[in-house]
Amino acid sequence: MFRDPMTLEMTAARRDALCKSPDVHKYDHGHALILSGGPGKTGAARLAARGALRIGAGLVTIGCPHTALAEVAGQVTAIMCRPLDGAPGLTELLEDTRLNALLLGPGLGLGQDTQALVLSALSGKRATVLDADALSRFSRNPETLFDALHETCILTPHAGEFARLFPDIAEKLHAPATTGPAYSKIDATREAAAQAGCVVLLKGPDTVIADPKGRCAINASVYDRAAPWLATAGSGDVLAGFIAGLLARGLTPFDAAATAAWLHTECALSFGPGLIAEDLPEELPSVFRALGV
Repeated sequence: MFRDPMTLEMTAARRDALCKSPDVHKYDHGHALILSGGPGKTGAARLAARGALRIGAGLVTIGCPHTALAEVAGQVTAIMCRPLDGAPGLTELLEDTRLNALLLGPGLGLGQDTQALVLSALSGKRATVLDADALSRFSRNPETLFDALHETCILTPHAGEFARLFPDIAEKLHAPATTGPAYSKIDATREAAAQAGCVVLLKGPDTVIADPKGRCAINASVYDRAAPWLATAGSGDVLAGFIAGLLARGLTPFDAAATAAWLHTECALSFGPGLIAEDLPEELPSVFRALGV
């Protein structure tokens, strides 16, 4: 039997995990690598990278094609840039063992190169967030992805990406309840996590996070925590960056996903109407101060 899912809140343990010790250096807080698309498609990765850096990763690097290097470098400062062309380039870059968390998907595109990059990243067994195009690229062959996933991965689909990756589960989720209780979003996320063998975060106003063993949490951005301003371009990219940054800092996949989802909503509530995705990372310091971090 599964335990009832918990509604997310900022516990003392989660708050303590966000604090930084005064006697450590930047590499003690991890190094996140975020892959970018080509020219004109780097914005999503830059948003994610800013989120990873603001949430406390010691270092963040954007890996991008040579053709996009000038575009990325001209838009970032504390975030590093590395030219990376294709899966062989990623394999070479991952020889640096200090790169301990990866994010693939935002702006990456749906070409064959994306599949090769994802499989190369997963073969390194690093903590890895897969979002957006890194999920949709496998819609025709999800088993190829599932076979490569490992327990330190996190999948962060919205409803459409979820349906493409888990069509049978999505069909049950949307089927009418003719006998017995309805098959819920909690049920669907738990089943997807069990099938994928890793943490799944199914986005929405009621974001659900589940691990393969059935542990589950809900980040409900409704009622007194309603944050409709999060329905804006790039919001999900920032969330993926938050998760990658927390993975780099050493949080477990479940705790990284759950903590990032809660902070994502808190940033939106703190900023209020008029929010755009770029505002989310910049609001984190205010949220941290309110938490006493």
